[in-house]
Amino acid sequence: MKDSIDFARMDIPQLFRRLLIPTVLGMVFSVAFVITDGIFVGHGIGSDALAAVNITSPLFLISTGVGLMFGVGASVVASIHLSHGKLRTARINITQAVVVSTLLLALYSLVISLFMPEVARLLGSSERLLPLAVEYMRWFVPFLPFSALLSSGMFFIRLDGSPNYAMFCNVVPAVINIVLDYVFIFVCGWGMLGAALATSLGYVVGAVMIVVYLSRRRCRVRFCRVKTSRKSLRLTRRNVGYMCRLGLSSFLCEAAIATMMFSGNYVFIRYLGEDGVAAFSIACYFFPIIFMVNNAIGQSAQPILSYNFGAGNPDRVRRAFHLALATAVGFGACVFLATALASRWIAAMFISPEYPAYRIAVEGLPLFAAGFVFFAVNIVSIIYFQSVERPRPAMALTLLRGFVFQMGCFFGLPHVAGIPGIWLAVPLSEVLTFCVVVAIYARRPKHRAA
Repeated sequence: MKDSIDFARMDIPQLFRRLLIPTVLGMVFSVAFVITDGIFVGHGIGSDALAAVNITSPLFLISTGVGLMFGVGASVVASIHLSHGKLRTARINITQAVVVSTLLLALYSLVISLFMPEVARLLGSSERLLPLAVEYMRWFVPFLPFSALLSSGMFFIRLDGSPNYAMFCNVVPAVINIVLDYVFIFVCGWGMLGAALATSLGYVVGAVMIVVYLSRRRCRVRFCRVKTSRKSLRLTRRNVGYMCRLGLSSFLCEAAIATMMFSGNYVFIRYLGEDGVAAFSIACYFFPIIFMVNNAIGQSAQPILSYNFGAGNPDRVRRAFHLALATAVGFGACVFLATALASRWIAAMFISPEYPAYRIAVEGLPLFAAGFVFFAVNIVSIIYFQSVERPRPAMALTLLRGFVFQMGCFFGLPHVAGIPGIWLAVPLSEVLTFCVVVAIYARRPKHRAA
């Protein structure tokens, strides 16, 4: 399983590539996991089903955000402990993160399961979409703790020096989801039940792979027995609080996507009805490609940044950050061009051209893609600040881009620019956040700048 990785001495470009390639490939399969649902639901069940899945998506993003928060926070803390030779402390950190996050998500799933129709309406469902949304939630919500464990566990596996195994933890669930989506929707005709169950079973398999790896005694980073005395529980509360503070920006990044979906669903259904929500759902299925790959670039740099920050090697930290930033900008530019040129093909992947939502999506996707380059810079910058124990700027950037700017643009731009203003809300919020990123770096002394 080990991939011969030395965070302290290996050449930075070589080390970054060693982590980046399997991480991006794993994220690509995660994207396939998400997009396959959209393609099969759109073509196998219909436009309303696609809109209903998009209505419930914020629930999944919140659970994933909790997993990322604990994954990033525990990984940063464990990386620094490993750089100081404190192996058992690092193991305790990841064990605490997994146990606490799983308990939180189990409670979250229980509460939602008890009030599914009310939650669906709160997320913006119309009465027409409500039965489809509730049916999907019934077979998806109980499995949310597994999705969170999959999200956090891959940080610990990469930290242990096994990015290839972490990649397979994405690949295997994605393949299972694709196969079962086809079988359950087209062969068995199970509709929304089949789409939700296929996704849920994929997450269960991925989470089991994580647990199996972290239970192996030959791994340096693994689960360990944690004491349950009063003193130990106080230390656990302190450690978990610090992890959450470091990783909160990652949670808020996911919550920001949930906010984007919630705000977009509300505005689109107000201006364009259910067809507008269906068109927006295509962008929401497409957007994870951008988020996950940029997140993969940042996650590949994170253990390098954290380990060398803890070891007192600022030059290696600087070089890793600049390399991650250049990679993300290049990717964002390529995807923007591809989206602008192929919006018809992208829309046709999800729904037939005979649906009114198809035309709305074709016109809107190029506008939505206008902010991809700025988004790349913002995400990598947030991960950089988290990795070097600077949670305040990471938090400020996340709150601005995901909530303050985004919601202001969603509810303000349509009054100024009409329907195109709805599609441009997310790009404009990313541009405004980019300006804040530039301002943060401009204020730092040159000898401290990354």
